[in-house]
Amino acid sequence: MYRNQITPRINFIQLLSYERPDAVAWINGSAEYPRLSGLVKFYQTSYDGILVEAEVFSLPNIDQQGASNFYAMHIHESGDCTDNFQHTGNHYNPGQAPHPDHAGDLLPLMGNQGYAWSAFYDKRFTLDEIIGRSVIIHSGRDDFSSQPSGDSGTKIGCGTIKRAL
Repeated sequence: MYRNQITPRINFIQLLSYERPDAVAWINGSAEYPRLSGLVKFYQTSYDGILVEAEVFSLPNIDQQGASNFYAMHIHESGDCTDNFQHTGNHYNPGQAPHPDHAGDLLPLMGNQGYAWSAFYDKRFTLDEIIGRSVIIHSGRDDFSSQPSGDSGTKIGCGTIKRAL
């Protein structure tokens, strides 16, 4: 049925493969996880949404052969990653929605022996709304029910979202 039709996926592959992102967040690890690093890229799409690609290295399970763990990833209100990420504020939630329905709730990362890669499409925020905010990686998985933020553990990675140059 869709064999010869252009679908959003085809356009997303083109964006990821050939285009520069519109915004990026370089992720740095906390004092407890200094080797953790990564890059989250944000691409404006022709579908009035944002394509998000995340690649993260040296997650806590890096030394456990064959380990797989989930790590929550959220957009937080402030882009201030100083002082071990204590000034990033709450999840970005312009509509005051309950967790996990606010704009800052992103898909979790699945870390496989310290490495995670993910790409997804989201229409709950625009690039202009998130510039200057932060992407936070948490030490645990998001339970998608606890209020206000999913009981996802400590902040182990942070990056300020900036326009790509």
